[in-house]
Amino acid sequence: MKRKKLTRGNTIRRSTRHWFPLFLGPVVAAFAIGFVWPFIQGIYLSFCQFKLIKDAKPLGMDNLFGNYLRAFKDASFTHAFWYTAMYAVVSLVLINVLAFAVAYALTQSIKGSNIFRTVFFMPNLIGGIVLGYIWSMIFDGILSKFATSIVMDSKYGFWGLIILMCWQQIGYMMIIYIAGLQAVPEDMMEAARIDGASKSQTLFKVTIPNVMPSITICMFLSLTNGFKLFDQNLALTAGQPIITQPGGTMIKTTEMLALNIYTTYYNNNVNAHGTAQAKAVIFFILVAGLGLAQLAYTRRKEVQQ
Repeated sequence: MKRKKLTRGNTIRRSTRHWFPLFLGPVVAAFAIGFVWPFIQGIYLSFCQFKLIKDAKPLGMDNLFGNYLRAFKDASFTHAFWYTAMYAVVSLVLINVLAFAVAYALTQSIKGSNIFRTVFFMPNLIGGIVLGYIWSMIFDGILSKFATSIVMDSKYGFWGLIILMCWQQIGYMMIIYIAGLQAVPEDMMEAARIDGASKSQTLFKVTIPNVMPSITICMFLSLTNGFKLFDQNLALTAGQPIITQPGGTMIKTTEMLALNIYTTYYNNNVNAHGTAQAKAVIFFILVAGLGLAQLAYTRRKEVQQ
């Protein structure tokens, strides 16, 4: 009977099979406890009426989707959705265009490029709440000269959020774009120069197609961050100004989806918690669907290159 010869590769594979539960187990347990179980519980609570989780009671079969119906009928939720969608699109375009432009400039062998990279990245290290209050003071200081403030006009609140997020996130996206630009094959760039391609032709025909993986990542992060924005929205405008519709419904004109869910949950209405939970489930489906759709679209562009 022949004995199987042990090699280094076989030994590593056997050790991996033997020990991987010990190292992977805590990670899986933490993921299940910290994400999977709360997610399942959240879906269950969206079909319940409750003030405390332990007192949650499922809605009757005749009103099983009552929380979802109340969510869709809520004018403030509808307004927050369209406001967030508009914000996400504008911020996605501005952040990625500006971040790519900065990254492209800083990969052209200019003096002090490392210092500029550090300066542009530093705002990303500041917390969202702190940034919101800092920019609130800046905007109010400027707008006070015109007898107004960031919370008195919705257009100021919208563009204030755009400026804040661009200032915070451009540096982070810049780092990803720089990594992509530095990975462009030099032989392709040399071939373009030999063929007499201009800088703009090289940029659009060679550089950008090769940076598509970085564009995919940055667009995904910008899109999801735009929809999930909460702390900056809370600190900068808290959803103000407020308008009252003819039916008596009050709408916070600069309130985004995450803040709307938070506000609904802490409403004194007996149905508020269940409705907020239903909004959160809708919010998750929306963000996940848009994120996956964007990834699928941009990854097809990567395959074509």
